[in-house]
Amino acid sequence: MTYEPGSPECRVLIDCKAQVEAMLLALARIDNSRHIRDQLVSVHNQLEGLHELHRRQPQGSTAPV
Repeated sequence: MTYEPGSPECRVLIDCKAQVEAMLLALARIDNSRHIRDQLVSVHNQLEGLHELHRRQPQGSTAPV
């Protein structure tokens, strides 16, 4: 079953998280990339937090970012 985003913002955040996940998989094959991967995990977590905020918003409302 595919995930249906609740808003255009959620779709963007979902796409960005997927791109970070793809980068993490690719970088896992490269030696000495741990520091970069750690940073990407941090970015992914920040995107997830922002996504959670958007999921909690009632449909149709826009809060400033």
